[in-house]
Amino acid sequence: MYYTFPVIVALVFGTFIGSFLNVLILRHNTGKTLLGRSGCMSCRGQLRWFELVPVVSWLTQRGRCRRCHSQISRQYPLVELLAGLLFVFALFFSDSALELVLNAVLFSILLVILVYDLRHKIIPDRYVWAFVGLGALSLFIDPTSLDLVIPSISSLLAGPVLALPFAALWFFSKGTWIGFGDAKLALGIGVWLGLSAGLVAILYSFWIGALVSVGVMAAQKLRTLSRGGKQLTMKSEVPFAPFLILGFLLVYLLPHIFLAPFSYFYL
Repeated sequence: MYYTFPVIVALVFGTFIGSFLNVLILRHNTGKTLLGRSGCMSCRGQLRWFELVPVVSWLTQRGRCRRCHSQISRQYPLVELLAGLLFVFALFFSDSALELVLNAVLFSILLVILVYDLRHKIIPDRYVWAFVGLGALSLFIDPTSLDLVIPSISSLLAGPVLALPFAALWFFSKGTWIGFGDAKLALGIGVWLGLSAGLVAILYSFWIGALVSVGVMAAQKLRTLSRGGKQLTMKSEVPFAPFLILGFLLVYLLPHIFLAPFSYFYL
């Protein structure tokens, strides 16, 4: 019971932040500002306050606009719910109020990157550099006390070392194998986790990506045999940022579990 109220507050507050993150995702690189009121993507009607309650409004309206009855993307409630859950994680995995704020901002940035990459197969510079910059700040300032810290040479080099293979793949393939945004994301992972833990996070990313891709191809193969349709193949362009982010979060939040299998090799 002691944790119930803070968890509810974190969850509800996170869903409202998730609603704002949807605005960031949908308006990024469209020329629209963040100042305009939200409206239906089909009829352009402005939404009233009771249509903007995270998750609840989508459910009560059965996923449709009240005016034109066009479908409202499932992205809205999913992002809101994910943001709420991430804020709960931030609550449980933070040792101070400052660290809680840092983690909440970190998870929000990663969620924007993840969803935007799924939608457009590109990682927006603004947010990936925010991820890198926030990690660089945490290298020099202790988030629990705001004390200045002198990072080790290994910590300073971890980001560039992990980013280099991704940048090389991007360069030699002329962007056909991997995007340069993934190199920037790997840079941020190294800055946040260090060399060894960052390498483990990236390793998990490749494993998860391989399992998901094979699973999707198998499922689509079965569906195509019965219904017909386009398949995902080994040559298909698959956004890799979600897998990098998932690998990062596993190691960042649960290092005692996901680093344990590599304890003999961990530097």
